[in-house]
Amino acid sequence: MPRKTTISLIKCDVGSLAGHYTVPKPLLNIAEKNLKTAKDQNLINSYYVFNAGDDLQLLMVHEKGESNPQIHELAWKTFHEAANKALQLKLYGAGQDLLKNAFSGNIRGLGPGVAEMEIEERGSDPIVIFAADKTSAGAFNFPLFRIFADPMSTAGLVIDPNMTEGFKFEVTDTIENKKAVIKTPEEMYELIALIGTVQRYMVSRVWRARDNMICAASSISKLSQIAGKYVGKDDPVMIVRAQHGLPAVGEILVPFMHSYLVEGWMRGSHWGPVMPVGLKDSKCTAFDGPPRLVALGFQIVNGGIACDDNGRPMIADLFDDPAFDMARHEALELATLLRRMGEFEPARLGPEEMEYTTIQQVLEKLRTRFTSA
Repeated sequence: MPRKTTISLIKCDVGSLAGHYTVPKPLLNIAEKNLKTAKDQNLINSYYVFNAGDDLQLLMVHEKGESNPQIHELAWKTFHEAANKALQLKLYGAGQDLLKNAFSGNIRGLGPGVAEMEIEERGSDPIVIFAADKTSAGAFNFPLFRIFADPMSTAGLVIDPNMTEGFKFEVTDTIENKKAVIKTPEEMYELIALIGTVQRYMVSRVWRARDNMICAASSISKLSQIAGKYVGKDDPVMIVRAQHGLPAVGEILVPFMHSYLVEGWMRGSHWGPVMPVGLKDSKCTAFDGPPRLVALGFQIVNGGIACDDNGRPMIADLFDDPAFDMARHEALELATLLRRMGEFEPARLGPEEMEYTTIQQVLEKLRTRFTSA
């Protein structure tokens, strides 16, 4: 039987240096220590620790399946240990995403973002993972549509016989907590009708239609709905499989050659442009942004990440490339344009999303000042 391997990408804002700038090395060291111990104890086969802006990212590859309590507890305990260190250092937002205290076997719904995928290993299995900062859970709707449903972006939809039957998108209604599966190309317009509303409908998984092969998984948890108030943006993560009857790595990256707008940015209250960056630039500055996005590529082999001769995971920093300079330039231009709007819509989010922010406390003071017109 083909080997089954699980890829778990779990993130958490445990504390940041200089406001919302980046995850400092002492916190990354804690994650590195804990995941190395887990590997030495054969709980996981491979791992990679990195940051996207001020979010600590844990990539773990293992054979225990999705939603495994041991894997999720490992992440939970690592985030708590890192948050405690952040408290000692008086870092900003220490433990910000740890919204619930009791771990009951699954980290979902407790604050951290989770994307997981169990796959049957192929002859070669390239994987691309994405991690965003200063944006919302719907930020991947647009690129997922471009990757798996738009033939103007993904040539394989036209010329690869393994892809011409299309893909199936699992769309989650985050308001009513319901899911629907929409198939493309037949239901392309219906898909856009749903996921164009990025605040409510979010793509959670994608399968290849011809054989139901899992192709993509993204985190869709909304922190404001868990906490009942604004506590930071969702900062989603995503896993995408590539090649051999799936979109090529180059096709997966094409949508990010241009910037696009997402909700989040400063105080989670504004529209902002996505800036694809290499790991060295995965930090947030101007207006706590612009919203950053990193993409890492690697190969799965025998239940783990392919390593070099010294046993180190071979990770490709995919956005560390001049091919994305135009997107970065566009992001800066759009950021400047939006900031000229100040606190006027559409630069600021609409009233539905602002209900979860601290602006309600400001508006409450003015409520009694209004009289009948």
